[in-house]
Amino acid sequence: MKDDLGTDVELPRPPRRVVSLVPSLTEALAVSVPDRLVGATDWCTHPADLGVPRVRGTKNPDRAAIEALEPDLVVANREENRRLDVDRLRAAGVPVWVTVIESVDEAIASMRRLFGEVLGVGEPGWLAEAAAEWGRPVTQPGPGLRVAVPVWRDPWMVVGPRTFTGDVLARLGLVNVFAQHPDRYPKVDVDEITGTAPDVVVLPDEPYVFTADDGPEAFPGIRAALVSGRDLTWYGPSLGPARRRLLDAIGRPAGSDR
Repeated sequence: MKDDLGTDVELPRPPRRVVSLVPSLTEALAVSVPDRLVGATDWCTHPADLGVPRVRGTKNPDRAAIEALEPDLVVANREENRRLDVDRLRAAGVPVWVTVIESVDEAIASMRRLFGEVLGVGEPGWLAEAAAEWGRPVTQPGPGLRVAVPVWRDPWMVVGPRTFTGDVLARLGLVNVFAQHPDRYPKVDVDEITGTAPDVVVLPDEPYVFTADDGPEAFPGIRAALVSGRDLTWYGPSLGPARRRLLDAIGRPAGSDR
């Protein structure tokens, strides 16, 4: 089989012991095939009662610990994980399946392949529901709200083009004011953000933990919407309900689809 990068991954049978290096994939596996998940990173926080061995972080996984778990598959992501770690695991004889997810469509297609073709269990119910939810058109009689989405401060970083979050925003009928920037996650200052005249500054709680007391004060006169970072960036079982939660949190022009 070929993973999302087109790399051959030798899988003589559906994997029974899987280590996940991606929080979204961890949650998806834990909900759908809990008996097959044998390891995850320290950043894998969902489900809350996840009780599998931890293999350190997404950017610095403990490869020796992973190998000791004797997985017949490690699942990773091009953006979340380092190629160095993927290459070294493969060199040690551990099959690694790398996902590429920069849009909602890619997320749904990638998850369908992982569960249907790789794991051989078919499409989970939560995935079918997410596909139906995000397949619904957004009725937008007027121009969408202009939004800026910082993901870090000191230095400030925002969501740019060619990102999963950017596609989520577009599918909600929102206009990302940094969508035309050459960088996927531009480093900017506060004046650059306010200079784009966003209607709303969307402040997620990950990777930087923005709160009511940490973030909104940097943008006086601009409405701030505090949202779950998981709703903006995760593509597991939270993907379906995320659409409604984000629309409720960010708001839409009067008369538009909610």
